[in-house]
Amino acid sequence: MRIISGKYKGRRIFPPKNLPVRPTTDMSKEALFNVLNNHFDFEGLKILDLFSGTGNISFEFASRGSENITSVDADFGCMKFIKQVAEEYDFNIATMRSDVFKFLEKNTNSYDIIFADPPYALDQKTFENIVTLVFKQELLREDGMMVIEHSKYTKLDHMIHFSFKKSYGGSIFSFFEINKESVLD
Repeated sequence: MRIISGKYKGRRIFPPKNLPVRPTTDMSKEALFNVLNNHFDFEGLKILDLFSGTGNISFEFASRGSENITSVDADFGCMKFIKQVAEEYDFNIATMRSDVFKFLEKNTNSYDIIFADPPYALDQKTFENIVTLVFKQELLREDGMMVIEHSKYTKLDHMIHFSFKKSYGGSIFSFFEINKESVLD
């Protein structure tokens, strides 16, 4: 796993092999950040990284200048690893060991970018519940964007505020924006 761009561009990070994760590939991550670069200047943004796993996405945001990042994952080993890397590189990443759905229900903060990379094996309704909770709880700021990474078997383009999707290999990124209503509603 490597950081694609920013202050720590090219830096390799080696997570422990025993973490229960499927990190976003470097190719997919680079494509994702190419899209986000067209919408945002990362400095000063408030970021929420759900199902953080290795912290791959959080580290990329931090390297690009985001200074207010919250990483949420239920796995203790994942949170410990993210915290260690954040300290080593002086990244401002707050780690929250929590079930993502409980976190979303109780959280009262709002974010410029919300990224979620749930296990692909979760069912359709569970993916839809992420979208529903984020907008019900008003966690996304008006000019913000939510991105959910999923497999081709999960369909989210019928959900409220769906904007567009991009496919990279076996991964699909579905993008949601407050000012975009689904055309299928």
